[in-house]
Order: sequence, then structure tokens, then C-alpha cells
Amino acid sequence: MMRFLTPARPTAQSGLAYRLGWWTSRIIVWFLAISLGLTLIYKFVPIPITITMLSDPNGIEKDWTPISRIDRNMVAAVIAGEDAKFCTHSGFDQEAIAQAIERNQRAKNNGSGKLRGGSTISQQTAKNVFLWQGWGWDRYARKGLEVWFTFLIENIWGKRRIMEVYLNVAETGIGTYGVEAGAQRYYKKSAARLSRVEAARIAAALPSPKKRAVTGARGFTRRHGNTIAARSGVIRNAALDSCVYR
Repeated sequence: MMRFLTPARPTAQSGLAYRLGWWTSRIIVWFLAISLGLTLIYKFVPIPITITMLSDPNGIEKDWTPISRIDRNMVAAVIAGEDAKFCTHSGFDQEAIAQAIERNQRAKNNGSGKLRGGSTISQQTAKNVFLWQGWGWDRYARKGLEVWFTFLIENIWGKRRIMEVYLNVAETGIGTYGVEAGAQRYYKKSAARLSRVEAARIAAALPSPKKRAVTGARGFTRRHGNTIAARSGVIRNAALDSCVYR
């Protein structure tokens, strides 16, 4: 006598796994679509606001300025101070990352010193535009997203647009965002007219803009600004900023 096997009835566990998989796949698809769409839009449209700006209790002072109206001294200064390999890497500086890991491990073992990253200008731009700040428990999730958005802007925006966005969204002082607002605040002039030293002092304050003085700087900030001013001359002479001006 022929016997027919009936399919096993789905269990509650298999149904739950299916629903979780269904929702997870949809979330991933929507995230990819939204992140890609925003990146494409921001290739042409000024960034209206960021999470960092929205969370700043000091208010927001900003003035979006095309890179054509930002002095080349400012571009050279941020490359000299933040990311000397900006024009040659594809978004990530492996050597800088390795050095940051080693330095932070020593600081952790000694129980002293502030943790520092090895982020490139591209990574900082991705974080400033799409993500949030801080070294909290969520930093690993943020770092993963930062890698994705860095990949997107490197391949969709290109170096000139990345630099333009960075110079407009980077925090340059308490409640101050972008180099145009910074130039007006500190020097009462447009970012199109910054000298090498003025640009270098703004760049020197970028890692800690709420604590480092741009005008009347002393100690480390002053010395660091002078070093950046000297290095920015090398950046210009060696055309290490050429990817921004092709």
C-alpha cells in the first residue's frame, strides 16, 4: 500500500525565524537605499543640518560656502594638520589606523591619556554628515557605519566634494560650524581671504574646537598651529592638495 508523506507543519520557532529574517532583509534594503540616496543628493546639495549640530546646546552658526570661495591656504592647512595622504588614499589610512591602535593600547595600559583615532578627512566627513560623535558604548556600531559611508562618498562624491563638505560641517568653535563661520568669528573676514597662519590656527583647533583657542592661542595649540603653517607650505609646493583642484 502506497503511503504519502505529509509536510511537517511549521513550528512557532520556524515562523519567528522567518519573520525575523523577513524584517531584517527589509531593514537592510531600506538602509542601503536611503544611505545611497542621501549620498547622491548631498553630492550636489549643501548639507542642511547634522546630528552634531542638532545636539549642540550652544546653538548653530554656519554659512555654507563653495570651495571655490575658500582660500587654498585653508585646504592645505587641514591636509597638513589632519590627513597628509588625503589625495592618495581611498578613504582609509592603514598606517595611521595601526599607529592609533598602538597608541591607544599604551594609553589604556598606563591608565592615562585620551584615546585618539586615526581617521582620515574622508572618515571624519562621513561621521560628521551621517552619524554622531563620541567614544561611548555605541562607537563600534558607529565605526561600522562610518566605513560604509566613507566608501560611498569616496566613490560618489570624489575628493573635491569631500573637502568642500568637510570645510563646511566641521566644528570650528563653540556653536560654530564650517571655516567661513570660523573665519568671520575669529578674524572678521571671509574664508576666501585667510592667510597661511590664520588657516593653520583654525586647523590646529579642529580636533578639539570647544577647548582650543584660535585667536590668542598659547602652548600646544600655538606650537601646533605654527607646525601646520610650515607643513601647509610643503603641501602646496608638493601639490599634495592637487586632487581638490583638478
